[in-house]
Amino acid sequence: MSADFWASSIAGAIGIIIGNPLDIIKVRVQAGKTSSPTFSSLPSNTLPTTQRLGPLIRGTAAPILGFGALNSILFMTYNRTTNLLHLSPTPPPLWTTFLAGAIGGLATWIISTPIEIIKCRAQLSPLTTTRASATSLSIFRTSLRTEGVRGLYLGGVVTALRDSIGYGFYFWSYELSSRFMVSQFNERGMNYSSQETLKVLLCGGLAGVITWASVFPLDVIKTRVQMQVLQPGVGMGEREALLGLAAGERRMGALEVARNAYKNEGMGVFFRGLMVCSVRAFIVNAAQWMVYEWIMKELTKGKVVGGDGEMKRV
Repeated sequence: MSADFWASSIAGAIGIIIGNPLDIIKVRVQAGKTSSPTFSSLPSNTLPTTQRLGPLIRGTAAPILGFGALNSILFMTYNRTTNLLHLSPTPPPLWTTFLAGAIGGLATWIISTPIEIIKCRAQLSPLTTTRASATSLSIFRTSLRTEGVRGLYLGGVVTALRDSIGYGFYFWSYELSSRFMVSQFNERGMNYSSQETLKVLLCGGLAGVITWASVFPLDVIKTRVQMQVLQPGVGMGEREALLGLAAGERRMGALEVARNAYKNEGMGVFFRGLMVCSVRAFIVNAAQWMVYEWIMKELTKGKVVGGDGEMKRV
């Protein structure tokens, strides 16, 4: 496999682990399981170390395992769509960048929806428990046993919409900020190559923040749709965190979830947790870029690397 694949996969895994504590807070705030985005949502410092560290990385298995496949689909679709929309050697207009990113994001739903289902349910499980029922693997098995493959695609439409719009804005904002920074370097007579690392860190972090701001209401709805689980396999602890449905109860669709959330909690519910999500997005992207650049440098010593070699990941 290429150096770019390994560099992006390892950097992505590290970014997921680093950002997971903040992601847990975000998901629990979105689901209405905590009133404010604070670290009180995380395991208490009075717990033994093994019981604190486990919950902090809960829900990371599915994103890490699916990261390589998701990135492959995203960038293959993005690059081919860009080539189809813009045949000249000049930089493509920003509208083609947005459209190619949106199509690439839409193509990832087949991977991202099961990942999001497993991740969110693992993160919403009681953070102080170490029972097997709270692991990503057991959640995956329970979903397959009770609902089949269809159960792993609950909320698939809103997830696809979120990913499509989100990645459209991600690639667009990354390209826009990159062009702006390059123009500023040129105007000031600065050596652009010496500022490349600074450019990718700032532009990647900014793109992550803009992306989440553009789709956060959809992410709130997605989280609340996917937290609805059938009663089998849901213990007392999980029922407190997840919306365990008894026999005869039906799941609400995305529109019904949105209407109920607005009716009961007002418009602010769709932006609750946005600040902590933005901080997480910037930190995760910065960490991924730094690790990615270092790994690529180590893996390509003495080699010629084709393409732009860039990893653009939210």
